[in-house]
Amino acid sequence: MNTQPNNTISNYLSLVKFSHTIFALPFAVIGYFLAIHVSHAQFSIKLFALILLCMVFARSAAMAFNRFIDRFIDEQNERTAVREIPAGTVKAKSALIFVIVNCILFVGTTFFINSICFYLSPVALAVVLGYSLTKRFTSLCHVVLGIGLSLAPIGAYLAVTGKFDWLPLFFSFAVLFWVSGFDIIYALQDEEFDKSKNLKSIPVWLGKKGALTLSTIFHLISSVFIIYAGIYAGFNIFYWIGVCVFTGLLFYQHTLVKPTDLSKVNLAFFTTNGIASVVFAVFVLIGLYF
Repeated sequence: MNTQPNNTISNYLSLVKFSHTIFALPFAVIGYFLAIHVSHAQFSIKLFALILLCMVFARSAAMAFNRFIDRFIDEQNERTAVREIPAGTVKAKSALIFVIVNCILFVGTTFFINSICFYLSPVALAVVLGYSLTKRFTSLCHVVLGIGLSLAPIGAYLAVTGKFDWLPLFFSFAVLFWVSGFDIIYALQDEEFDKSKNLKSIPVWLGKKGALTLSTIFHLISSVFIIYAGIYAGFNIFYWIGVCVFTGLLFYQHTLVKPTDLSKVNLAFFTTNGIASVVFAVFVLIGLYF
């Protein structure tokens, strides 16, 4: 083990799994441009940048807090012992300071957006930070993670319009069940370890087969919200092409993972879902403006 911390930028990017921003960020972009389209507001590079910064700060705080809170659990799990804090490449104290700084930056950034985003910023932080504690007392921890990421589209929409609306909420519900579903798949890797440490998860509660079934149901519900959003808004053919790709990839990942074969969990978790969110966002934007 490396006992001499080397707190470089690359270590912190790895600590927060910056590449996983690809999951929620496209839906924040959808929320932003959807709000512009609905309200006929002008595109603002400043506001767009502030929204992206909020995404980065909130997610960085949440991930670093997760690693800080779970550091003693991670060091006992062979799969996670290589993470930055148990491996010694980032100090626990440094990670906590990083969390606090990102929380302050997040709240401070919302101040420059509008009052409703500023007033709701502590609520958003409570959700995304609170997720890290939930596997200690509820099997529905995956749903809490889904709620955290589901704030992306409605948050971006609020940044532009300053008010709630049904359409971005449909996308938020879609993200909630989409993320909850694929996080269940990811958690399959730690079923036995979680049982041994009395940690909660859907795989621990329902077993691998039951967890995969519930994940499929969640992804079906996500697809329903995506489809209903298109019907509700009367989107054009480009949107529906995106829907086909997104829902197709959602269910494709279930062909990759079996109760007896978890070798392709990372392919299902990161690659498939990352492609799904980006491609869907591209087609939504094309549909809005062409």
